[in-house]
Amino acid sequence: MTDVVMDRADATALHPATAETPAVKARTYEVRTFGCQMNVHDSERMSGLLEEAGYTSASSDATPDLVVFNTCAVRENADNKLYGNLGMLRQTKAKHEGMQIAVGGCLAQKDQDTVLAKAPWVDVVFGTHNIGSLPTLLERSRHNAEAELEILESLETFPSTLPTKRESVHSGWVSISVGCNNTCTFCIVPSLRGKERDRRPGEILAEVRALVADGAVEVTLLGQNVNTYGVEFGDRGAFAKLLRACGEIQGLERVRFTSPHPASFTDDVIDAMAETPNVMPQLHMPLQSGSDKVLKDMRRSYRSKKFLGILDKVRERMPHAAVTTDIIVGFPGETEEDFLETMRVVEASRFSSAYTFQYSPRAGTPAATMEDQIPKAVVQERFERLCALQDRICAEENATLLGTSQELLVTADSGAKSAETGRLSGRAPDNRLVHFSVPAGEPAPRPGDFVTVTITKAAGFHLLADPSGAEDYRLRRSPAGDAWDRWQADSCGVGTTQVSGSSAAAVSLGMPTLRVGP
Repeated sequence: MTDVVMDRADATALHPATAETPAVKARTYEVRTFGCQMNVHDSERMSGLLEEAGYTSASSDATPDLVVFNTCAVRENADNKLYGNLGMLRQTKAKHEGMQIAVGGCLAQKDQDTVLAKAPWVDVVFGTHNIGSLPTLLERSRHNAEAELEILESLETFPSTLPTKRESVHSGWVSISVGCNNTCTFCIVPSLRGKERDRRPGEILAEVRALVADGAVEVTLLGQNVNTYGVEFGDRGAFAKLLRACGEIQGLERVRFTSPHPASFTDDVIDAMAETPNVMPQLHMPLQSGSDKVLKDMRRSYRSKKFLGILDKVRERMPHAAVTTDIIVGFPGETEEDFLETMRVVEASRFSSAYTFQYSPRAGTPAATMEDQIPKAVVQERFERLCALQDRICAEENATLLGTSQELLVTADSGAKSAETGRLSGRAPDNRLVHFSVPAGEPAPRPGDFVTVTITKAAGFHLLADPSGAEDYRLRRSPAGDAWDRWQADSCGVGTTQVSGSSAAAVSLGMPTLRVGP
């Protein structure tokens, strides 16, 4: 996309004055999220802040008064994706009196002034460390009739003290730490999100209990390196203890976490997973490469033998655990022999799914300036070979579940073919996606309810369950399903959870984390 640069004087008319703008309470908003699960969680915070400030969620068929972009900076095309979207909104904004556009997240933290230079019709640019300032910056931009840029280098307010509008009634994200202490050569996240800082266990458990009281039956604990939790207050066993404490929370049926770092994955965590009934038999363990040489070049402080040893221990304690991963193909200096080592480790690991990426250089990372950058055609060919291998493994691993009984947490998204198939969708304990049908005459579940079904067909990326009758189908109502009913009846957004604690005041910490695949 061609960059668009305008003088500030030429852009003044793009920021209308307050007197011509509708009252705040009448304004509608839309948050568009790019990137990882941490970005999704940050967007829930942004939505909660906006609704607390009087905004309402825009309907899908209406032009919102405010569009907020929550950006990612991990992939090479992140810039093009953002500026392409901003370009498409320029004419919309010109026709929609009083409309505002805000850009936040990792790309805003990285590019700062560049956003306004390329897209001067943007009203607010804010970074990863000051999400809580968004409503104030929007109001200031309207009042001053000019763009507002505020990028902080340290955390303004711990994000979990901010109001949250959850995207799901049955599940919730909970940040347990923010930032990252690692120096992986391919990753720009530490420079954008800060060093790791940990929340106190009591604050985390208070948020989890508040989510359960609000109807959630599942939580996912989030951290850039979630299993290093406790490093800030000197307790190496803090993460395992936290998992066990979650097991004591009444009404919390499923606990997940992402993403751990293999170098810090200890036996006490495996024991806690195996011995805590509501911790699910699922593990996302980023491999990145199976070559020890490439792992060294990436500054990943583990080697393939340690990685495979962790998986062996996990499966010894939890034979039915599903393991997923992240893999980068074409890292600078990767030889064919290095790539074949990755293929070997993938074959041995038997991942239930993998998020595979072609390496792309990111300015500001050591890997971007390394010699021996791999030609695109070579990277593409290796990527296709890896995908073919993993697709085969996915299909084989899914086939092992044929005929097994699985309790599914029903989701609101029934899939692209639900209209023609009549199937609903749910997640098995190991997080595999299952599309299922309801036998004639049996009650249909609500999102957040549980159904127990027998797997009748395995595809490459999902499972199917078509019960032949009532004997193959069992429904269990849940508080999350009740919360869904209340949401439908009220015709409003999903539950808003505000957690207060001993550190609800502003603190100077790091900031959220990054990366796990969709």
